[in-house]
Amino acid sequence: MNTDFIKDEIRSHLNQAVSITVYGMRNKIENYIGYISAVYPNIFTVMVDGENKSFSYCDVITKEVKIEYI
Repeated sequence: MNTDFIKDEIRSHLNQAVSITVYGMRNKIENYIGYISAVYPNIFTVMVDGENKSFSYCDVITKEVKIEYI
């Protein structure tokens, strides 16, 4: 799996609802539900409750961020 594949997959789901799970340090897990609002060369943003959250493609590849399409 490479970044181009992830970018294309996320770009194909632009403006669609997603569930994001972020696995942080010290076993902290954060869940967000929103929609993919923008796709940039190094990051993508998800609109969550009127606020943009940004995530990197590398975090998706290393499984620190999990995306589920709703």
